[in-house]
Amino acid sequence: MRGWRIKLIFLLIVYFAGFATAIYCFGPAPEGQASGTSERSFAFSSLKSDEFAKSFNTGMHKCIDFGKDAALRVGEILKQKLEERRNQSEG
Repeated sequence: MRGWRIKLIFLLIVYFAGFATAIYCFGPAPEGQASGTSERSFAFSSLKSDEFAKSFNTGMHKCIDFGKDAALRVGEILKQKLEERRNQSEG
């Protein structure tokens, strides 16, 4: 019974964190930073976002590869355990 409550709370936290991030990213800049450097800051911002996208992409690929390797190892362990139980029940 507690499983669905934990999942619901986790999903609500993730949802509101994403909403807060969107508000922060798309909100207006403070008055002190908006003075004449908008084009320069936009170019700098796009360069930083490209770097972020590349590093995020690399990190996600590493994470996916790790997950695949872990799944394969777990699959092999489960096959061995299943084989052991079959041998015990036969012998």
